[in-house]
Amino acid sequence: MKPSVRAYSLLIAALLPLSACGIPETGVVEAGEPATGVLDPGVTSAPSQSVPEAVPLVKVPLYFVEDGSLVAVDRTVPGPTDLGSSVLMLFKGPDDRERGKGLTTELPPAAEAPSIRTDGTGVTVQLPRSAGILSDTAVDQLACTVAVARLRQDPALGRAQVTVEQPGGRLAGRSSDDCPFGGARETPGDPGAAESTATPGTGGSAAGTGG
Repeated sequence: MKPSVRAYSLLIAALLPLSACGIPETGVVEAGEPATGVLDPGVTSAPSQSVPEAVPLVKVPLYFVEDGSLVAVDRTVPGPTDLGSSVLMLFKGPDDRERGKGLTTELPPAAEAPSIRTDGTGVTVQLPRSAGILSDTAVDQLACTVAVARLRQDPALGRAQVTVEQPGGRLAGRSSDDCPFGGARETPGDPGAAESTATPGTGGSAAGTGG
């Protein structure tokens, strides 16, 4: 049986609303930004590897004792260093190589770090109470280590004046001019061990007594 005219009319009436709604017949609707960071099949991501920066080696001037006399030694360590770290190394005493060369110290082991203040060419080192009263040679060791380290920190100064404040308010002053120089030697086996460049100074032995 053929469909009636009425059936055709109903079919056309049903299709008209769909075309009026703007529904696309074919194609893909795009929305948003394109995807990023998508790897091809079978490819895995590799973690980024940063190359570590090389730590520079620096020479730290330290003053120890050999046969009763003050001796300047350059210890090569990873840098950078400051006055405080130089003083802490000094209070720890000679290392195995330096002791093997006959170097000793009159400084006691440091239970607390001294406080250090700088003002131009002047440097003040305030010892903690646990340090006790230092011998003249120990004061020379400390003052010369600080003075030369200060000059290497700022060579334009030319000279440095160090005041050591001991427990009880006892003061002792030293100048870099009083410290032995002439090229601090290095301990064999240190990286880049060679005769170091002489630090500016007049040479001679440490002078002065505790105040």
